[in-house]
Amino acid sequence: MSWFDDAFPRVPYERGQPGAKEMLILIGYDIASPKRLQKVAKTCEDFGLRVQYSFFECHLEQDGFDHLWNRLLDLIDPDCDRLVAYRIDATSAKRTLTAGTMVCAEKVVCYLV
Repeated sequence: MSWFDDAFPRVPYERGQPGAKEMLILIGYDIASPKRLQKVAKTCEDFGLRVQYSFFECHLEQDGFDHLWNRLLDLIDPDCDRLVAYRIDATSAKRTLTAGTMVCAEKVVCYLV
């Protein structure tokens, strides 16, 4: 381990592993229209954490996933856009490996009083 690793330790995901009823959902998309792209990204931000520009991790129960998926289907044009969702159970999620830094961090909300 180097001095850099000591000075700047890796911060694990705050959310941790999915619970008993939750699944780790990986949502990715390729959207042709900038207007639809913005709507799809905003919808995904309401449900999960952006880990790449067009890739989100969401911890959802089945009902939450169904709600998200149906909202996304209403936003896209299936003739020129693409959505993909990988549903990973808790056992498989525990074996997930990550390396490097995240491209996009979770939003920070700050209130000034």
